[in-house]
Formats: sequence, structure tokens, C-alpha cells
Amino acid sequence: MWVIGASYGAAAHAIGLAWWQILLMACVVLAGSSEFVLISVVASGGVPIVGALAGLLVNARNISYGLSAGRYLPRGWRGLASAHFVNDETAVYAAPHSDVGTARRAFYMCGIGVAASWPLGALTGSLIGQVIAPETLGLDAAFPALLFALAIPALRNRETRWAAIFGGLVAIATAGFVTAGLPVVLALLGIPLGWVITRRHITSDDRGTDEDAELGGDKILVSK
Repeated sequence: MWVIGASYGAAAHAIGLAWWQILLMACVVLAGSSEFVLISVVASGGVPIVGALAGLLVNARNISYGLSAGRYLPRGWRGLASAHFVNDETAVYAAPHSDVGTARRAFYMCGIGVAASWPLGALTGSLIGQVIAPETLGLDAAFPALLFALAIPALRNRETRWAAIFGGLVAIATAGFVTAGLPVVLALLGIPLGWVITRRHITSDDRGTDEDAELGGDKILVSK
């Protein structure tokens, strides 16, 4: 995560942000995708407020993360403070654990690690960006590589795999026609499509199993 933060810091410096602005946004927002969207919008000539709104739109996916995290986060003000740690990484690390205590520990361990390494990486990147362009070290590709690595284990699930396929196709098809960051949100359309296809596969498999069982029963009757 430090490397990803460094890529953000270097890219943010390239659009003219001061080191303290980069560090402040890394601490307060703590959402890499939203920060990268803001940078991409400003870098392409858009005004910062549009970039901020696009970042909020992209970060709307955290609503679903929050619904999942609600089962293991504490109630009251502690849960409200813990919500600052809700992001892609903590959701991925906590989701596989069915035990509430284990999921909570995984969430906090990952969340604290991200909260520490992301701002430090951003500060480092802002200093590196003053000397070297981020693309020279390949830092501009670090964040997409991280998200891809996090998604690989989830693709073992057939429903998730179909949702990822359709979501990716939607994002690619709309990338050249809508505002930066919006294709990611539109990719969420892949979730219901993946669910529908998986349900159909399961239904057809169950139907085939039932038919085989009936045929098997008929064969037994005939043999008797």
C-alpha cells in the first residue's frame, strides 16, 4: 500500500498539488480510487469540484462494503469511527471470515495498516514526483495492479466471476463516452447479470440431476 500511496503522491504532485495538500487528502479521504479519479479529472482539464463529485460517485461502492462490515463492527461512536477504515482492502480481508471476532481483527489490522502506509506513501510520492515522473518507475500502474491482485481470489466463485466479466465489459464499453470514474460505477451492472446467469446454470444443473434421478429410478423399476 505504501507503493500505491507513492504513485498517488507522485501523480498528485504532477497536477500541481503541494505536499501538505496531498498528505491532508490522503489522511482525510483515505480512499485511493476516489483520489486517483480526482487527479485524473484535474489532469485532463476538469475543475476540482467535478473531480471531487466523480470521486464521491466512485466511492459509493463503499455503501455495500459498509453493509457487509456492519456484522462485525461495534455499535455507537466506535462503529462510526471505524467506518473510516472501510475500503477495498479491508472489505477483501474481512469478508472471507465467518467468525465475527476474526473478521473484526482482520478488518482493524488491515485498516490500521492502510491508514499508516497510505499517507506515508503519498508524502514519499510527492517528494519523488519533484525529481522523477511517476511513469518512469511504473508507479502509475501500481494501483490497478493492486486491485487486480485483490480480485483474483474472489474469481473462484462462479457468480463473482460472471459479475466481473460483465462488469469489465460494461466499463470498457463506456470508458470513452462518460466522465472519468463513472465506468467503475456502471460496472456494478455486472453484479445482477452475473447473479442471473449463475442462477440459470444452477437451475439447469438441478433439473438435469432430477431428470437423471428419475431415469435411474425407472431403470431400477424395469430391472425388477
